Amino acid sequence: MHYVLTFLLLFVSLGAWSQGDGDYLELRGRRLTLRQDLTRGGAICFIGRGSSERNYVNISDEGRYIQQSYYAGRSVNRQADGQSDFWSPWPWNPIQVGDYKRNRARILESRRSGRTTYVKCTPMLWDMDNRPAEAEMEQWTELRGGVVHVRCRLTCHRTDTIYGTVPANDQEIPAVYPISSLNHLYAYRGSRPFEMQPADSIEVEELRFGENAHGWGCYEDVSEQWMAFIGDDGWGLGVYSPSAESFLAGRYESSRSGEAQDGATSYIAPVRKQHLEPNSVTEYEYYLIAGTVDEIRRTVYRLRKKK
Repeated sequence: MHYVLTFLLLFVSLGAWSQGDGDYLELRGRRLTLRQDLTRGGAICFIGRGSSERNYVNISDEGRYIQQSYYAGRSVNRQADGQSDFWSPWPWNPIQVGDYKRNRARILESRRSGRTTYVKCTPMLWDMDNRPAEAEMEQWTELRGGVVHVRCRLTCHRTDTIYGTVPANDQEIPAVYPISSLNHLYAYRGSRPFEMQPADSIEVEELRFGENAHGWGCYEDVSEQWMAFIGDDGWGLGVYSPSAESFLAGRYESSRSGEAQDGATSYIAPVRKQHLEPNSVTEYEYYLIAGTVDEIRRTVYRLRKKK
């Protein structure tokens, strides 16, 4: 089940947040500037073109950003323990930024060295009010040109028994929320991957709330493991996740003028099914790539050849 589909529905009317100097790690290059929010678990909060201060990452609530998010076990009603009635029942779900009440993840370590940053945090359980997860998240982030390389690690040391076990849950690897003005969705969905066959322009699924609510589109045929949202000017952001088995993608509240703190947002999540043991370590890597569709795709090909 794709639990992530309802993350962003509750907070679209809340105001923008502000951030003081020194609250983030920054990597700045000629083509891109990247920032990670140290008040929110070190998640990626900003990607801009060159020295521009226009942010292409939606940050309107703690369920967005570009962040780690994991799921384990069955959905459980924990309202007696402070669980949101809106997100009940819900599985074990640690996320990097913070919970539905805007309680934020706590940074344990952070540093920058050259083109690379490292952060470690105690994540929050999304559905609970101020309940840190029995886990740590780590993230290594490197900026080179128009490419951001990210390695993620989740270390679980859970003592709970309430969630039971299921064979596997869908894991976002990672959750990516571009601004909604990146409004054209692309991928390659054919049977001849990595041969530079024409990319597919995909009709964007709109998430609606109410009687006709439905989720993002699920794409099981993204055979090159990348998807991208592109703006009207032909430039955008793509995510390449080499271990992805499928993708989720869509938009909430269509808005071509949508900016970083607007309720409207685009969304991409590479997905793989994985069972997370209560005491376990899981890792993955992904790449954020900026540019045109052709530039994004050629970069994916180059990165794949390096493996």
